[in-house]
Amino acid sequence: MTPKSAAAAARSTVYGYPRQGQDRELKKAIEGYWKGRVTADALRATAADLRRTNWQALADAGIDEVPTGDFSYYDHVLDTTVMVGAIPQRHRAAVAAGPLDGYFAMARGTQDVPPLEMTKWFDTNYHYLVPELGPDTVFSADSAKQVAELKEALALGLAARPVLVGPVTYLLLAKPAPGVPAGFDPLTLLDRLLPVYAEVLADLRAAGAEWVQLDEPALVQDRTPAELNAAERAYRDLGAPTDRPKLLVASYFDRLGEALPVLAKAPVEGLALDFTEAAAGNLDALAAVGGLPGKRLVAGVVNGRNIWVNDLSKSLATLGTLLGLAGRVDVAASCSLLHVPLDTTPERDIEPQILRWLAFARQKTAEIVTLAKGLARGTDAITAELAANRADLASRTGSPITHDPAVRARAEGVTDADARRAQPYPERAAAQRAHLRLPLLPTTTIGSFPQTGELRTARADLRAGRIDTAGYEERIRAEIQEVISFQEKTGLDVLVHGEAERNDMVQYFAEQLTGYLATQHGWVQSYGTRYVRPPILAGDISRPEPMTVRWTTYAQSLSDRPVKGMLTGPVTMLAWSFVRDDQPLGDTARQVALALRDEVNDLEAAGTSVIQVDEPALRETLPLRAADRPAYLAWATEAFRLTTAGVRPETQVHTHMCYAEFGDIVEAIDDLDADVISLEAARSHMQVARELAAHGYPREAGPGVYDIHSPRVPSAEEAAELLRTGLKAIPAERLWVNPDCGLKTRAWPETRASLENLVAAARTVRGELR
Repeated sequence: MTPKSAAAAARSTVYGYPRQGQDRELKKAIEGYWKGRVTADALRATAADLRRTNWQALADAGIDEVPTGDFSYYDHVLDTTVMVGAIPQRHRAAVAAGPLDGYFAMARGTQDVPPLEMTKWFDTNYHYLVPELGPDTVFSADSAKQVAELKEALALGLAARPVLVGPVTYLLLAKPAPGVPAGFDPLTLLDRLLPVYAEVLADLRAAGAEWVQLDEPALVQDRTPAELNAAERAYRDLGAPTDRPKLLVASYFDRLGEALPVLAKAPVEGLALDFTEAAAGNLDALAAVGGLPGKRLVAGVVNGRNIWVNDLSKSLATLGTLLGLAGRVDVAASCSLLHVPLDTTPERDIEPQILRWLAFARQKTAEIVTLAKGLARGTDAITAELAANRADLASRTGSPITHDPAVRARAEGVTDADARRAQPYPERAAAQRAHLRLPLLPTTTIGSFPQTGELRTARADLRAGRIDTAGYEERIRAEIQEVISFQEKTGLDVLVHGEAERNDMVQYFAEQLTGYLATQHGWVQSYGTRYVRPPILAGDISRPEPMTVRWTTYAQSLSDRPVKGMLTGPVTMLAWSFVRDDQPLGDTARQVALALRDEVNDLEAAGTSVIQVDEPALRETLPLRAADRPAYLAWATEAFRLTTAGVRPETQVHTHMCYAEFGDIVEAIDDLDADVISLEAARSHMQVARELAAHGYPREAGPGVYDIHSPRVPSAEEAAELLRTGLKAIPAERLWVNPDCGLKTRAWPETRASLENLVAAARTVRGELR
């Protein structure tokens, strides 16, 4: 039994909730607004309905304190940029003309004005819009969104806590604005930013906020003494006013480390810490600093990033230990539930017993409520829940899905030689040039072409039985013919088949591999209105039969130019899935790599001379602490090489990465031993090309010249200028010309125009090199 005197105050809460709605109503409303079919008032009404529905669902489930301010039309970091008035100069006119359209212009750009850079939110697959700051940045408070949403929740009679990105994390995530001299540190703006935060906090207090949560996940990373001093100063200053709400400083995704003593001593009323396996060490570290006597501790004991049911008994034991370390202990998920799907209930294609292993946002909410009840009233109050939970955990552990002896034996038999190509890169490069005969500055795309409404309709018609397999495949063949014909007419040098048959770059493969589960409604926001359905990696992985050979060879039969085979790499297959938590990630990666290796070898045997294995998640999955990175990079790069090392020297291996800080992993990129790498570079103005050059990267590279996450069409001269910038870092004989990423989300008109300009730019710059 839990001591009631110590735990009676235990409450349940969450830091954030999925934004999209049960049927992705937000996505549909926003995209309808962009297309002129939905009015601004109708969009705002949809958003208000979704917020109200979420808060009411949380309250009905038993959550004692709901979050506000976590809702966003596009991105919560962009919302923070608006809140502090850090609008880039190039977007100020649009924002002044119409705040909503200006907001979307910052996110997506316009034909004349590029958007903010976009990159990954720590080690997740969520993308945020990078703040652009400089020594001349002037901050000003705009608390309208935060105040309005708080008042909406309070009007429903709910206890509500606004959630804001903290000032230190905001500045640490920012970059110098274009034109600002290199070396400018946005953190030097802290003293200028803090009064703006203080003003927002005062506004929230006046609107009825008792508590405000300030998220500081950047403090779980390795931080310099100067950065830690900035955190100490920030919360000393924000904690000083008397007319402010109580402050809850939250961190998640990893252990807080050196920042924990700083925050524990700060004049704030509470801390929210991650106590899941990802943040192992926080409990001992909290005890080492003497705990939080007289303060509130919000304990993140339910994993907010994965979808497996919680071990309630283990979490209760952790909570029981924490009772002696704080004035009050409340129960939460480890981070915002933004990173998991909404609800398991609509899933009809997963076996009911297996479905009981899973917990999406609504199920995690129930776990949090159960744990708070057990903490406050003792385990006798949750006897039935504990028994059901033990049965679910045992069912998963004993399932044959989780253990395939043949797969495990093959993985255990891998040798170092299996993960190394037989010839060094210079020999391979010579063989590939002789075989492929490509021009200087060869042009290509990343893989996917627009997924039109007709394609989605055909896929839906096949699922519903309105067309048969033969009719569906005829539609795919026609699409591939159109894509190949367009690329040939445009003048691209290395073609792709366009991936018309693929629903998603991870899900498509997961559905054909053993050990994976696919959901029908498990949507998770990746960025803006882009939602994905991450598959669930539940057991041992193998490939029963070829997955891509048929359509790739069909596309190759339509052209004399090389057509790339397209695969998703093993690290990305893990990172963009919900992975099993019952074995090391490196073991799972090796299983996936061996399955993909079979596919690579079959593609080559079928006549495919260029094979691209995409690894956009290699940087994303990099551990947040430097001490944890070498072990990760060792198994991650081995998995890629294991996938690709079995091909002949004349077969050219490509990889692709996008929207990450590549400078952190240049050595690992080199260690992949790919022949060609394509990378996002348009929004960052070829930064990655300079990083590759600084490292002495010896292979071929294609830093992107076309930002596909914006609807704007870059001119031929704009693309040519980016190419010229790239040539300052990468020699012409090793430079490729390509977009930043796949074209799946773009429409055909802008795709045609952009690729025609890309090819024209390559021809112009080739002419300048003669």
